[in-house]
Amino acid sequence: MARCLPFPLPLLLALTFLSAGRARAAQTLPEPGSPVVLREGWALRSAARVAADGAALSRPGFAAEGWYPARVPSTVLGTLVDHGVYSDPFFARNLESISTEPFQGSWWYRKEFELEAPGPGARTRLVFDGINYSADLWLNGRKLAGRDSVYGVWRTFDLDVTEFVRPGRNALAIEVFPPRRGDFTMGFVDWNPWPPDGNMGLFREVRLRRSGSVSLEDVFVQTSVDTETLREASLIITADLVNHGAEAASGTVSGRVAGVEFRTDYALALGERKSIRFSPEQFPELRLREPRLWWPRNMGKPELYTLTMRVTQGGVASDAQAVDFGIRQVGDYLDAQGRRGYTVNGQKVLIRGGGWSDDMFLREDEKNLEAQFRYIKHLNLNAIRLEGFWGSSQRLYELADRDGILVMAGFSCQWEWPEYLGKPQPDEKYGMAFEASERSLLSAYLRDQVRWLRNHPSIFVWLVGSDKMPAPEAETLYRADLAALDPSRPVLLSAGGWVSTVSGPSGVKMRGPYDYVTPNYWYVDTTRGGAYGFNTETSAGPEIPPLWSLKKMLGADHLWPIGPAWDFHCGRFSFGTLTAYMNAYRNRYGEARGVEEFAFKAQAANYETTRAMFEAFGARKPATTGIIQWMLNSAWPRLIWQLYDYFLMPNGAFYGARNGSRPVSVVYDYGEHAVSVVNETLVDLPNAAVRARLYDRDSRLVFEGGAKMPCLKNAAARALKLPPLAAKSPVYFLALELEPGDSRPPVRNFYWLSAKPDVLDFEKADWRVTPNQSFADLTALSSLPRAKVGFAGKLRSPGEYEVALTNASDKVAFFIELRLMRKRAKEPVLPVLWDDNYISLLPRESRAIMARFDETDLRGDKPALEWTGWNLKGP
Repeated sequence: MARCLPFPLPLLLALTFLSAGRARAAQTLPEPGSPVVLREGWALRSAARVAADGAALSRPGFAAEGWYPARVPSTVLGTLVDHGVYSDPFFARNLESISTEPFQGSWWYRKEFELEAPGPGARTRLVFDGINYSADLWLNGRKLAGRDSVYGVWRTFDLDVTEFVRPGRNALAIEVFPPRRGDFTMGFVDWNPWPPDGNMGLFREVRLRRSGSVSLEDVFVQTSVDTETLREASLIITADLVNHGAEAASGTVSGRVAGVEFRTDYALALGERKSIRFSPEQFPELRLREPRLWWPRNMGKPELYTLTMRVTQGGVASDAQAVDFGIRQVGDYLDAQGRRGYTVNGQKVLIRGGGWSDDMFLREDEKNLEAQFRYIKHLNLNAIRLEGFWGSSQRLYELADRDGILVMAGFSCQWEWPEYLGKPQPDEKYGMAFEASERSLLSAYLRDQVRWLRNHPSIFVWLVGSDKMPAPEAETLYRADLAALDPSRPVLLSAGGWVSTVSGPSGVKMRGPYDYVTPNYWYVDTTRGGAYGFNTETSAGPEIPPLWSLKKMLGADHLWPIGPAWDFHCGRFSFGTLTAYMNAYRNRYGEARGVEEFAFKAQAANYETTRAMFEAFGARKPATTGIIQWMLNSAWPRLIWQLYDYFLMPNGAFYGARNGSRPVSVVYDYGEHAVSVVNETLVDLPNAAVRARLYDRDSRLVFEGGAKMPCLKNAAARALKLPPLAAKSPVYFLALELEPGDSRPPVRNFYWLSAKPDVLDFEKADWRVTPNQSFADLTALSSLPRAKVGFAGKLRSPGEYEVALTNASDKVAFFIELRLMRKRAKEPVLPVLWDDNYISLLPRESRAIMARFDETDLRGDKPALEWTGWNLKGP
C-alpha cells in the first residue's frame, strides 16, 4: 500500500470537511498534508426524487433536506438498511420483499467540504477507487466527467480538480447509475441471493490527494531472495514522475529503506510522465544482507518494511509516499504429474485456505475484519481466495500482510457464464470478453487493481480466470499487462483444469465437490476433488450453524421443520436445498426429533468431513499442493459453505478445519484405515512418537498400538496400520496422540467410526457431488452409555476464560460443545477463540480448554459457561 507523506508548509493544502446538509461542524486533518479520505458527511437520495440537476446539486449551500445521511464506502441499499428504510433484510425471507424497482434508476451522492488556499504550484486531485457501475461527476457547479468515461466496477478514476476547487466551501455531487445486464460488474453468482440494488454505489474510498507540480505515482518494490541461503535479498524500486505544471521541471528523487538511502536527479518536459528505476546494479545498497523475510503463517514471521520516497522540484518538496512491503520471493512449479504448486522463498507451500466473501451490501467494518483474520489464523489456514470481491479498502490486504495470510486474487466467474453476465457465449470453454471493447475494459480492470495492490506481499498469484479461462486474445493481453506491471508473481490461467493455447495447462483443478460427501471421499477419490494436486474450490456443501444462529436467522415461525425459509438461506440454483445433506444425515446419524437435536448433531457431520478434507491434503503430501475450502465466510446468514457464519459464530466445520490444518498433526486415513504424521513446518521431527487407542461403543479398549518414527520437514509419513473394525460393535472411537519429540506439546485427535463403511458411487459422480451407494451407520451414537463430566469455568484474566473438564466415569464422553455466554443477556460472546471445541474425553480423562475473546464484547456483562454433550449424564 502506498500512502502520501507530509509536506513542508509552503505546499500545505489544509482541508476541513462539512456534512452534505446544513451542519457546520468541521473535521480538521490530523496531520498536515496527509491524504484525505472523504468518508463521513455524505448524503444520498434517489434521482427520481430530486428535481435539481448536477450543476445545482454541486453548488455549496444546496438545501439537501430529506436526503439520507451516508458514509463512503457504501452501496445504496446498504445505506438505506442502515437507516431503517428496510428492516432486518437478512431475517427469514425479508430480503424477498425488497423490490428492485427503486434501484433501476440513478442515485445521487453529495458532500460539502472546505479548503484553505493551497501554496503556489500545488495540484489537487480527486480519486475514486471504486464506482458501481458508472457515474456523472460534478464539482462546484461544473461537470468533471460523465458516465461515457466513468464506468467499470474495477476501474480507478484519478481526476485533476485543481481548476475546479476553490478556497472555502466546495460541493461534490455524484450521480451513480446501476449495472445493467451485460455489464462486467461484481456478483454473488450462486452463493446467496443477489442484492436488489446490484451493489450500486461508491463502494470504495473517495480520496482527495494533493502534491506540488511534480507528483510521485505508482511506487512499486519488487523483491527477490537468494533461496539457497536466505541471507541476501535484492530490491528493485520503480515509480513514475508526472509533471502537472505549466513548464519543464527538474529536481531530485530520493528514498530510504532498511536503513539505506538512495537518490537520483530527474528532468521532465511540460506534461511529461517518466518512469524511474532503482536497482542493485546502480545502487548496490539495495542488495540487503540478512534480510528479515516475509513468511506465510506456520512457516515463519511475516516481516514488513517501509520504503519512503520524496521528490523535490527546485529544492522544494513536491510529493512524497510511503510504501509498506515484505521481502519474499513467490514462485510456482509443475510436478512430474503436471500438478501446479507454489513456493515462498524457495520452500514449497501446501496452500490451505478458504474462499472469501465481502458483506452482501459491501459494508466493511474494521472490527469485523480484525475478528475474521483472528479466525483465519486460529483455523491454522495460510491463505484466502478472492473471487470477484476484493474488499472496500486496502485494510483486508494490510491484515493479510501483517498476519502472514497468502491471498489468491482473481476475477469472478460472474463474467464467464451467460446466465450471470447476460450475454451470449460463443465458446463455452472461454470466459467472456470476446469483443475488443470488452477486452480493453477487463484489461483496464486488471491494470488498475494490480497497481493498487502489488506492494502487498500477501498476494502470491494473479488469477485471470475462474470457472473458465480467458480467450487467447484476452489472455495474451492480460499476460502482457502483468509482465509490465508485476513480473514478481506467477499468473494462473484459471481456477479450473483448462489447457491454454497461449500458456499451456493451468495445472490446478476445480472438479468439486460442492455438496455433501462422506469423510472417506477425500482419501479415495482419484479423479475429481480428492487429495491430489491443487483443488482451488471445494467443500462438503452445507455447514449448518449452531442453534443460536438458526434462531437469529430464521425465527420461531420458520425454525422447524426444515422448509422454504431454510432453502432461502442455502445457495442458489443447484445448491438451493439441503436435499443431499439431509439424505446423508438421516442415513448416518438418524432422524432428528427437533431442531435442537438436529443443530447439535449437524456439528458432528460438519466436523468429520471438513477435518477429513484438510487432513487428507496434508497426509497425501507431496501429491497435494493446495486446498481451498469453498467457502470461508458468508455475505449474509446462510446454511452452506462457511466455517463461521455471518454472525461470527464458528460451527463444527471450524474446529474440524482447525484440527485438520495443524502444522504438526497425527491423522486417521479413511482410505487406508491407517495413521499418518503430518509435518508442514520447516524443521524435521526425528523422534516423533505416535499412540493409537481404539474403543468400542461401550468404551472398552479393543486395540492399542504405537510407533516411533522420523517425519521430515514439509512432509507426511505413515505411522501404523489399524486392525479391521469388527461388526460386533456398530461404532468405534479412535484416540490418537503424537509426541513431536521437541518442545511442542502433544497433539491429540479423536474420531468416531462405523463398522459399516461409507461406499461412494463414483459412476454417478459429477462436478457437484459424488453420491453414496451406501452409508456408514452412526445411529448407535444416540444410545451410548452415559458419561459423568464435571465442568468448572473461571475468568483467568480479562479476555481469557478457562474451562476444566473432568470425565469422572469409565465411559467416553462424546462430542461436547462449549459455549461462552453473556450471563444476563443469555447471548453468546462473539467472536470467540476456543483452544478446542466439540471435545470428546476418554474414560477418566481431564482437559483444560481456554476461550479467548475481546472483553468489550461482554458489553458490561459477565461471562458464563454453557455446554451440550452427546451422552452426558444430568447434573
